[in-house]
Amino acid sequence: MISITLLHIIGGVCLLLFGLRLVRNGVTRAFGVQLRQIISAATRNRVLALLAGVGVTALLQSSTATTMIISSFAGQGLISTVSGLAVVLGADVGTTLVAQLLTFDLSWLSPVLIIFGYAFYSGSEQAAVKRQVGRILVGLGLMLLALSGIKEVAGPLKESPTLPLILVPLDSDPFLSVIVGAALTWLFHSSLAIVLLLMSMVHTDVVPLHLALLLVLGANIGNVIAPLMSSLKDPPQAARIPAGNLIMRLVGVFLALVAIQVWGMEFLSVLGEEPARVVVNFHMAFNIAVGLLFLPFLGVITKIVVKAVPDKKKTDEDEDMTPQYLDNRVLDTPTVALTNAAREVLRIADMTDQMLQSVWQAFQKNDKSLVLKVREADEKVDILYKALKAYLVKITGETMNDVEGKRHFQILNFATNIEHVGDIIDRNLLSLAEKKIKERVDFSVAGKKELDNLFQLVLDSVRLAQTVFISGDVRLARQLVEDKVVIKNAEREASINHLTRLQKGVPETIATSDLHMDIIRDLRRINSLMTSIAYPILDDAGELHRSLLINSEEIVSNGKV
Repeated sequence: MISITLLHIIGGVCLLLFGLRLVRNGVTRAFGVQLRQIISAATRNRVLALLAGVGVTALLQSSTATTMIISSFAGQGLISTVSGLAVVLGADVGTTLVAQLLTFDLSWLSPVLIIFGYAFYSGSEQAAVKRQVGRILVGLGLMLLALSGIKEVAGPLKESPTLPLILVPLDSDPFLSVIVGAALTWLFHSSLAIVLLLMSMVHTDVVPLHLALLLVLGANIGNVIAPLMSSLKDPPQAARIPAGNLIMRLVGVFLALVAIQVWGMEFLSVLGEEPARVVVNFHMAFNIAVGLLFLPFLGVITKIVVKAVPDKKKTDEDEDMTPQYLDNRVLDTPTVALTNAAREVLRIADMTDQMLQSVWQAFQKNDKSLVLKVREADEKVDILYKALKAYLVKITGETMNDVEGKRHFQILNFATNIEHVGDIIDRNLLSLAEKKIKERVDFSVAGKKELDNLFQLVLDSVRLAQTVFISGDVRLARQLVEDKVVIKNAEREASINHLTRLQKGVPETIATSDLHMDIIRDLRRINSLMTSIAYPILDDAGELHRSLLINSEEIVSNGKV
């Protein structure tokens, strides 16, 4: 009998956690950008930062989620450690507000929320705000349903002869109780779920009140473990936020245990008469007390965590081969994740720009060290491209609306084209540069000038393509397509001039003929890859056909086919 009851309770907890996840994902996907803007705007002041943490977490229903967001901001240098710690102090208070609301018997509301939530969620647009609101309502309905179910099935446990054998060791050892509470919270990744479970257990007299309060203290430690572990691979600035929160939690729990040891449980009678409400009130009082205690001393906590989590010494090569903007913790907010991906693409594009400059210098100076430098840069581009592609794959179509889906494709397409440009430089242009160095030949003065002009025109197109990619500006996109005609004309003129010099028997031209024509071919391919970013933008603006028609007319009018 007890095994079936425990099975029902575990199932209820899982349903509660699933409801929590639905609410958190719905809020993040519908309002994630606005929540992050609120946090960013409020971090100028400690008190405002704390209040922002309270409000955001009351909506997200997860202090863990808020802590991960703040860690992400800190890791990118967007907020200071002091401001980040102030926000997480508020986040820990914010999650108690949700627990307060759920102490009321709202089981009657569960079917209503699920019905309306399903109606909203069944909308036609997959990632619309209305659909995410439906997700939130269904999640809330499932949470209420889970709590109601846990209360109903937990009652028989108090008659079980086995339960005292489990509870007596915890009852007699406060520190063991705290450790168990922390472990359970880490296991479920939700202090709110544990507190609500304890509230239900106390309500049915399965767990005594004083033991439930000790487990609540443990839950306030356990909720920091998951974000701390997830930040270990991140920059030190990110790890300092959960580390500082853990220090404050540990001190707060120690002081609470001392107070309980000195005054006993009697002083907690001010928290209410109904045991279930006392559990939730104690959880709130503890977090408010910790917030008020440490808010003035966040500078001290920051100094401690800076010493505990020092800056890592990284070489320039390590920095170049590590993605700087790809943060897995914001994948539930496609707009933010796509912005991060776009920033990483621009970083890769800048590296490709440097490669193109260096390879032309290698042609001009016959410098083999530049060839090796460019080859190493291409390896870094390949590594970053693979990391970016893996990151974009994690942003599922279900979480994106049509605009975000189009941006997702644009980022992936642009990144792929940049990687192809890197391959052209590495496999073709570098091989040509090595051949030129090995054969000790040089271009004619006129040929060198023409190639220098072409390289500069293509470099300009690469940089303009980056601007078009990040801005989506129709005028600049049109300019990029028009510049392609200019480059085509320059290529054709350079080819004709080269053939004319070849007919005249210019020695340098004869010696470098294959190199000259192959370079022109590769530059044309690079320009075509970069120009492709403009076509979808012009197509959306209804100008693609017009731009292509104008370009064709320009080619014909110049006698070009």
